[in-house]
Parts: sequence; structure tokens; C-alpha cells
Amino acid sequence: MIRISAGFDAGNIIVHSAEQADDIQLSIRSDNNSEFFQWFYYRVQGGKNTDLKMRLMNADKAAYLDGWPDYQAVASYDRHYWFRVPTRYVDGELVINHQPEQNSVYYAYFAPYSYERHLDLIGWAQQSALCEVQDLGLTLDGHDLTLLQIGQPAPGKKKVWMTARQHPGESMAEWYVEGFLSRLLDQDDALSHHLLEQAVFYLVPNMNPDGAVRGHLRTNAAGANLNREWASPSMARSPEVYLVREAMKSVGVDLLLDIHGDEALPCNFIAGQEGIPTALVEVLEQENMFQLDYMAANPDFQMERGYEPGQFGDETMTVGANWVGDYFQCPAMTIEMPFKDFDLRPDPVQGWSPERSAKLGESVLFPIARWLQQ
Repeated sequence: MIRISAGFDAGNIIVHSAEQADDIQLSIRSDNNSEFFQWFYYRVQGGKNTDLKMRLMNADKAAYLDGWPDYQAVASYDRHYWFRVPTRYVDGELVINHQPEQNSVYYAYFAPYSYERHLDLIGWAQQSALCEVQDLGLTLDGHDLTLLQIGQPAPGKKKVWMTARQHPGESMAEWYVEGFLSRLLDQDDALSHHLLEQAVFYLVPNMNPDGAVRGHLRTNAAGANLNREWASPSMARSPEVYLVREAMKSVGVDLLLDIHGDEALPCNFIAGQEGIPTALVEVLEQENMFQLDYMAANPDFQMERGYEPGQFGDETMTVGANWVGDYFQCPAMTIEMPFKDFDLRPDPVQGWSPERSAKLGESVLFPIARWLQQ
């Protein structure tokens, strides 16, 4: 007997029928108070050595239809190691075919980053004398919004900010932060020591814990897309942005990296402030050099593909990196990673993975170091 469930952190699925293993009928649940959906995460029990055919029947109404072609879902038996399974988008449905080797298996849009792991990351980080944990306040669901300060402020030191998971379904963003933190807090790493002599780092590993726990793709508990709230956030609708923005105003920002995932493009890229009339020429030059240095540091980063300038239209200045860049007149960039595989350096087993996301986070220390030399 096949049993399907999603009653756990970040779980998301609606079960219509699981009576026939070769015709399991499912749907993805929408974000609360929103029409956005694309993130799924569920468990199948009782399917060992059985050919499963799972149909996500409302895939044609998902937020990003161009995210389905060439996409492969991920699966895991232990929720630590995730691998890709045959997936195709056909007749408006996302169809996942898999013969599990064990009786309990999980399927997801991307490798989840649980709230428990988020809390463990904060607990691990604060064991370093370099890290100070600061509470910014509570979200609408009562989760803690946490800021990590790495290093001690001093005259002349730059203030480098990193935010992640404004869109909660983009779990690769927190894997990226984990990799970055593991390198920055490494006592034996000379580059980390060098950076901390010149800068203080302020990290918000998860901007949207409510949405992450609820299994949302893009919004918080109120249905607000946080990355469109920066022009006028409120404690009633978007306390996450309001609290982080106030902290930024108090501390100052010299560089912002906002970490995301992109459903459609099969590559890693940066969206900077190109095309924004208020962006300073010297800031745009710094952002371009940052990307060149990043590409030299890690071949998983590229500059040929990305968003077209002005893509967000009237919403441009409501986007986090754009608002921060304009307000503080500093480099402020959105780093995007794929849900699909990186097509120029494909991995047929895992595709783009949490491990590679973390490595991309580790390697961002190099372009930050070059930027500090300017």
C-alpha cells in the first residue's frame, strides 16, 4: 500500500489518489493568501522496488512554467543526500517516475533546508568568538528573525551584508550561506582572517522562516513577496523586511549580497543595478568587477546569461538589492542559482546540489576580498 504525506517542516503536497502506483495523482498547494506555487516536498512510503508514476496535475498553473522544461526532481532516502530522478513536463503535468530502493523516500523541488538545520547553523556559528547572534524580532508566525554579526566594528571597516531566502522555496540560498559561514569562521583560513581585518559581516541566513516552514515558494505567512516589499514594508504585512531594513539603517551598508534561486535559467548569475537611473557609475563598475572576479574564482559562476536590465519594471525599486543600492549608494547584487542543473558543468546524478551551492558560497570570499582592495 502506497502512503503519501507532507505533514512536516516545509512539506507541500495535496494527494488526490495513491491507489495505483503507476498513476499517483497529486497537486502542489499554493502559498497562503497567494496564487504562487511551485515548491513541493513529500514522503512516499510502501513503494520499495515499485515503479512509481507521480503526476503533479496542476503544474501548468505554477508560478514559472519555464521552470519545468529540462527540470528533474530530487529524491532522498535519508534527507541528507539528494539525487535527481526522471521527470518530464507533459500535457500540463509534471510527471516523476522512480523505482525507490527503500520503503521510505522523499521527493522535493530542491533539497530542503529545514528550520531545525537553520537553528543548528546559528547555534554552530555562535560557538565562534567571532560571531555574535542578534535577535531582530518575531515574524508573523512567531519565528525568530536572526542576524549574525561576524567580526567587531572599528573605524574604517566596511559593512558587508548577506541576506538569503526572501523567497523561502529557494532553499539553495541557505545552503550557500552555510558554505560561506563555514569558510568565514574557519580559524585556519588566512583569507577569512584577512577579510575580517577589513570588514564586519552581517548575515540573515533566512529572511522568511514562516514561508520556509509552511512550504511556500515565494511569500511569507501573510502572502507578501518580501522581495517586492522594500520600498514600504510594514510590521503588519512584512515585518521581516521592516526589521532588517531598520538594522541596515542603524549599522550602514557598504556591500549587499542577496542570495536567491531561479526557476528557469540553468546557470548561476548575478543581477546588479544596471539599468537603474540612480545607480552611480563607480558602483556599476564595482559590480561588474565583482562578477569578473567571481567567475575567475569559481567556474560554476558565469556572466553570459542573466536578467535583462529593467526586467522588473515598476517594481524595480521594491526589490531588496535595488532599494539597498539606491539608499546606501553602494554595490548591491542578487546572486541567483538554478533549480535545474548548471548546463555548462552538468552533474547527471545530483544536478545543481546543496553541496555545490555551499561551495559557491565559500568561493565568494575571493571577489569580496578583491572588492575590499578597491
